[in-house]
Amino acid sequence: MAVRTQQKERTRQAIAAAARELVVGNAEVTMPAVARRAGVSEATAYRYYPDLVTLLRETVGDTWPAPAELVPLDGVDDLGERVARVAVAFCARTIAHEVTVRAIVAASISGGGMRAAHRFALIEHALADVPESPARAALATRLAVVISAESIFTLLDLCGLDPDATTAALRDTAVAIVAGSTTSGRRPSAPR
Repeated sequence: MAVRTQQKERTRQAIAAAARELVVGNAEVTMPAVARRAGVSEATAYRYYPDLVTLLRETVGDTWPAPAELVPLDGVDDLGERVARVAVAFCARTIAHEVTVRAIVAASISGGGMRAAHRFALIEHALADVPESPARAALATRLAVVISAESIFTLLDLCGLDPDATTAALRDTAVAIVAGSTTSGRRPSAPR
């Protein structure tokens, strides 16, 4: 019995390792690709992980750095600048792992499970100094529409922007949302 349990654990670890390798290499991430890399059948991969989103959430979630590690904001008091830095970091990270992020978004849209939403942790990091209020919650919601993989892919695919122009557009839009907010009783200045 213990031998069978050990074999199952080795198979599970092989599938997880294959998924991590594909993500780190920014290669195509699909369940068939993971199964091929792991040396198992696609059916076997699905026995261990019911869908691609679950597989990636369980196996590569720790490849995304903590918000404070990804975007150090110590000493940055201007809310517009804090949001600008978060938007740029999110954009850079998403574009660097574009193939994987697209696979996760596509799988989650087609009913393949709930994906991790790192944008919310980053937005909360940027808004850490803003007191809880309905205005703060509304600002976080508006920023979540802009600081998102979907917005990045819209700018890249439908608007035809290159990655630098995409990053600038996303940053500028997020800062404009902050400038129009009333979360702190004053309008934060936009970064230069």
